Amino acid sequence: MAVGVIGMGYVGLPLAVAFAAEGRDVVAVDIDRRKVDALRAGRSYIEDVADEVLAAAAVRITATTRFAELARCDAILICVPTPLSANREPDLGPLVGAARTLAEVLQAGQLVVLESTTYPGTTRDRLAPILAESGLVAGIDFSLAFSPERVDPGRTDYTMRTTPKVVGGLTESCLERAAALYGEICDTIVRVSTPEAAELTKLLENIFRSVNIALVNELAMLCDRMGIDVWEVVDAAATKPYGFMRFEPGPGMGGHCLPVDPFYLSWRAREFDMATEFIELAGKVNQQMPYHCVSKVERLLNAASKPVRGSKIAVLGVSYKAGVGDVRESPGLKIVTLLSALGADLRYHDPFVDDLPELGLRSRPLDEVVADADLALIVTAHPGVDHDAVVAQVPLALDLRGVTRRSGRAVLL
Repeated sequence: MAVGVIGMGYVGLPLAVAFAAEGRDVVAVDIDRRKVDALRAGRSYIEDVADEVLAAAAVRITATTRFAELARCDAILICVPTPLSANREPDLGPLVGAARTLAEVLQAGQLVVLESTTYPGTTRDRLAPILAESGLVAGIDFSLAFSPERVDPGRTDYTMRTTPKVVGGLTESCLERAAALYGEICDTIVRVSTPEAAELTKLLENIFRSVNIALVNELAMLCDRMGIDVWEVVDAAATKPYGFMRFEPGPGMGGHCLPVDPFYLSWRAREFDMATEFIELAGKVNQQMPYHCVSKVERLLNAASKPVRGSKIAVLGVSYKAGVGDVRESPGLKIVTLLSALGADLRYHDPFVDDLPELGLRSRPLDEVVADADLALIVTAHPGVDHDAVVAQVPLALDLRGVTRRSGRAVLL
């Protein structure tokens, strides 16, 4: 039987390829015609899925914009975005829209699994009632479960198969069906008692990182005022063989999960008359980091008797992490926006991000970007870029990632 996947982004496409590689027919659904056309042509737009890997699996993948194709599937995985609204509250619009359309074609006996990161209770309280508009009851007429995605774009040491898969079902039989499905592509299945436990597991994983990144970023701001090298402090602390986990400072958090997940949980917690102050504080600290970075740019230029306005600033990397082209919630975009508002003459180089249409900028060759720059700003340290060579060419350099520490030529965060 076929597996349907709704949403062909960073989560859905690797899933579709993984199931196809195991011999399953896959119905890949996305409302974005450009993605569907790319898949039909065998062109991958995700760094983690090479064109040759997609081509090998393409014979079993039917890419379409039509939800009706899902009626023939044994299982359907929902992998749509779950962003934040302008007020930093959960926006389940894409999920609700996908669920309502799915309800029109849902068949008895199918398995539906939500993979999109969300707050505890979404699967049971939001998704199940919408799917019930089909006239079918979750847990009786069809199976329903939640299994959080654990995709880390650009990572190669842990794959879809080797990363343990958490699954929580609406009923025991729902759980077993979902576990059996994911067992085809994952070596280890971690069963939890409810969808809510699985939903909260995902949030805990990312909030843990958010809190610790906020801690080291706040320490970086303090070290800046105290004249202490935060990188030296982190290196020294990391020599302790127990009780310490290394986290490094940076310009802020990006991607879909880390900047978003804390707000999903804090919003949900308010419905239970609880304020998650610790979690919310971490989010606030990380949101302040781009402002701190721009302040350092101002101070560095000021020390050289240069104003920000009119200064040529070469920005190296705008995606949220090294080795990927994902700019969702990227602190680099905020930094560029803030510097632009101050009148800086900006140019950027990013081998993974061709253009930033909202900001009217296009990536330019590295040598062209740094040729007459007053300052080089390393925001994202992409592999293949000789950052030490860059900072040797420019009068001033600010390294927000600590990749030029050994050369000693750049000012560090």
